[in-house]
Amino acid sequence: MSDQPAHAPYDALLLLSFGGPEGPDDVVPFLENVTRGRGIPRERLKEVGQHYFLFGGVSPINDQNRELLRALREEFAASGVDLPVYWGNRNWAPYLTDTLRELVRDGHRRVLTLATSAYASYSGCRQYRENLADALAALEAEGLPVPRVDKLRHYFNHPGFVRPMIDATLAALAELPEEARAAAHLAFTTHSIPTAAADTSGPAEGHGDGGAYVAQHLDVARTIADAVREETGTDRPWRLVYQSRSGAPHIPWLEPDICDHLEAVHAEGAPAVVMVPIGFVSDHMEVKYDLDTEAKAKAVELGLPVARAATVGADPRFAAAVRELVLERAATERAERPERCALGALGPSHDLCPVGCCPARAPRPAAAGADSPYA
Repeated sequence: MSDQPAHAPYDALLLLSFGGPEGPDDVVPFLENVTRGRGIPRERLKEVGQHYFLFGGVSPINDQNRELLRALREEFAASGVDLPVYWGNRNWAPYLTDTLRELVRDGHRRVLTLATSAYASYSGCRQYRENLADALAALEAEGLPVPRVDKLRHYFNHPGFVRPMIDATLAALAELPEEARAAAHLAFTTHSIPTAAADTSGPAEGHGDGGAYVAQHLDVARTIADAVREETGTDRPWRLVYQSRSGAPHIPWLEPDICDHLEAVHAEGAPAVVMVPIGFVSDHMEVKYDLDTEAKAKAVELGLPVARAATVGADPRFAAAVRELVLERAATERAERPERCALGALGPSHDLCPVGCCPARAPRPAAAGADSPYA
């Protein structure tokens, strides 16, 4: 037997997330980071920042990442996986480049990355990979060692991600008034993106009409709806809907919006709706505002009972899933054939993003893929 650790050849895990402001003074600088290069006036950013100011200028995402970081470290320690876990953000402290700089100074050279985005799309995968390439280029320019960085496969259909959402959906159903519960609808929500970006999401051979982004979300929604039916004995109407649109009005984005959907099903006679945010790993701002504030206000206006299912967050089953994914990828790198867990109809995703996967509008270098300049 080999005396290599089960996580070899990797010597560190990087938790890579979006980032968010942690006080009122951070809001506009954070939004400037997010929108850099788009020429958006500062006054407009102040208007956009009102969502954050409603919550004291603090996004929940950083604290939620701290909780996930703790859960991962505890899971690794309990399972005997001696792999350090670092955390870096794309748009706020701790910044990705700073974290990679710390990581290489600590002596790490083979890094596996967990992005807090479970699905294929430009904004949910390729852009993370572009930010990784930018950070690695910065290290190279400073004369620091450039580590080999890989990315865990999309985990949207891993049991450790899906089963907590099944339980959360059942718990949300139980919150509804008893008389409305039996015939309640399910609305599976995710971030709307431009239809052009959806159509080109995933590997090139699957491009067209929603691409991998829509197909993956539909597969998860169907898996959860089927499990809820088996648990409750009721076949509930369900639909994949969208939220958090932020683009120009003339550009087509995925629809229907959650608020429009609530109006439509209320008009059709739905007695209640459970909103299930399958597109989000944690209860960050787009969940707290777009669902818990905006969509619930629409439901109150309609007189429609609604409940919102919790996201996966730092659920121990998700932390265990990450450990499994780390060991799976490590075994693959050692030319072994590990079991690859997945629920639904699509099967496990690719380990290495292929050329043409989730293309950018303007080509930019991206790490952790078949086209990486840092392979």
